Amino acid sequence: MSISPEELRHLARLARLDVSDAEAEQLRDDLTRILAYVAQLDACHTDDAEPMTHVLDLHNVTRPDAPQTRLSRDAALDNAPDTDGTHFRVPKVIG
Repeated sequence: MSISPEELRHLARLARLDVSDAEAEQLRDDLTRILAYVAQLDACHTDDAEPMTHVLDLHNVTRPDAPQTRLSRDAALDNAPDTDGTHFRVPKVIG
């Protein structure tokens, strides 16, 4: 399948692209190759293929959500260079 120059100009206009003549010729070649590959993929028999979200059989490997002991506020603030007693104090970064 080949794309005509008029079709390419129409696509470029729809995409709001300013395409030079040299770029248009390169794009026509690229799009023609892409469409040929899609036609090749379309010829594959996929009626018996199961839908999947990934080509590998991956499983979620996150840890279970379980309550854990955390640092107390005082223990966390003990290592801070500057605090106001309940919060970390940091230099102002936005003017």
